[in-house]
This record gives sequence, C-alpha cells and structure tokens, in this order.
Amino acid sequence: MSIQEINEMVKNAPADSAQQNGDTAGQRIQLIVFKLVGEEYAMPIEQIKEVVITPSIARVPRTPGYIKGVANIRGNVIAIMDLEEKFHLKEPDEEGSEENRGNFTLVIESDDHKIGILVREVPNTLNTTVSAIDHSTEVMQYSSLDGDSITGVVKVNDRMIILIDIMKMVSSEDMSNINKRQN
Repeated sequence: MSIQEINEMVKNAPADSAQQNGDTAGQRIQLIVFKLVGEEYAMPIEQIKEVVITPSIARVPRTPGYIKGVANIRGNVIAIMDLEEKFHLKEPDEEGSEENRGNFTLVIESDDHKIGILVREVPNTLNTTVSAIDHSTEVMQYSSLDGDSITGVVKVNDRMIILIDIMKMVSSEDMSNINKRQN
C-alpha cells in the first residue's frame, strides 16, 4: 500500500469510529499498523492526520532523547518523536545510527498537540472487529507506560499487535516542554 492510499484512507476515516455505533463486539475499527524493532504496534486511524516521508530534522537542545527535534511538514513546524527510544526498544549499537532513523513520519494532530512519529516502513491499515482486541488489564500491568496508553492487544490470526493511544501516551509535560522550545 502506498503513502497516498494510506493518506486517502486517513482522510476518509470517520471522526471517531469507536464511538459512533456504541461499543459492540462486532463493530469494525480501522487501525494503522507499524513496526518498532520488529514488533507490530497500531493506532486508531482517526488519530493520524497523514503519513509523509520523513523530512530533515533540526535537533532541539535540552529535549528528551526520544524527541529527535523539529521538522517542517507542509509549512507546520512539529516535534518528531522516536517511539523506539521512548519505549526503550533500541539496542545500544543502533542508537544514533543515521541509517536506522525513521523513513516515514506519522503526523498526529489534535486540538492541543501536533507531533510526528518516526517509523521505518510504510505503515499498513488493518480493518478488524472490536472483539479482536484484548483489553484485559493483565496484559498491560507490566508496562512502565501509563496504563491508558496501551489500550489492548489486537489478535489477528497468529499476529499480536499492541494497540496504543498516542494522545494519552504523549504526556502533557512532554508536549509543554516541546512547545516551549518551539516558540
């Protein structure tokens, strides 16, 4: 699937498909699936504005290591985040390696925040049912992330895809630090 096809799907996605018809087990949900160090992660499609080829990134001093800097995407200067570093998934010899930098950026936009998420491959879309998502707290209790950030595990055939809510994961503190330095 091409970036243009994904962006068309993102543009045509319902505003909030998880709440439109109530939370029924047979309800369908669209996800954007991407890989971090070989593992699959997903976000609801409505959290993503677009997918772009990662532009040049300007490093911003005194930001956390997982904030790679800022980039100009369609005239908007936005912070670029590396989830592999935020989740502590990178091997020590991979960190800082220019060739391992994300090739694509998922542009996330809400009323309060704009941020780019680095991914290495063109993400895919997945249309699944709400019943395919395991929301059990036992799955997420061992994560050091905020419990609301990981919303479940999607089970599709033999695949296990970690479902994240990026808006809950990006803490207000992170965003306020980024926004102070961008202004």
